[in-house]
Amino acid sequence: MKKLCRYLSPLLIAALVLGSLPVAAAPASPGSGLVTTQDALNAERTQGDRERIHEILARDDVQEQLVAQGVDPAEVEARVAALSDAEAAQMADQLEQLPAGASVVGALFAVFVILLVTDILGLTNVFPFTR
Repeated sequence: MKKLCRYLSPLLIAALVLGSLPVAAAPASPGSGLVTTQDALNAERTQGDRERIHEILARDDVQEQLVAQGVDPAEVEARVAALSDAEAAQMADQLEQLPAGASVVGALFAVFVILLVTDILGLTNVFPFTR
């Protein structure tokens, strides 16, 4: 048994050491058909950008405004489909930054209503006409 362990131990040690070494991935060449992680993430992000654009364009109020401006919604869909990936990402970012129907007047009105309610409940003392 000691003789077997003497021969088997170095083999097992070598197998464990070689098995624990990191294996380098094959470099992705243009014709290899391998998809890198970055390519997969970019494709997913691009698809998400295009879906956001289509969601916004599918809303009824947007469709009404397009028709009111004299733009055919089918033409808009065709132009969105023709956008490059970079243009779609830029358009999705711009659509995200647009205000969602809110304005400064609306925000001020909301603050006024909140202060009025808290003043009526006696939590604040902002408006003298609530006493």
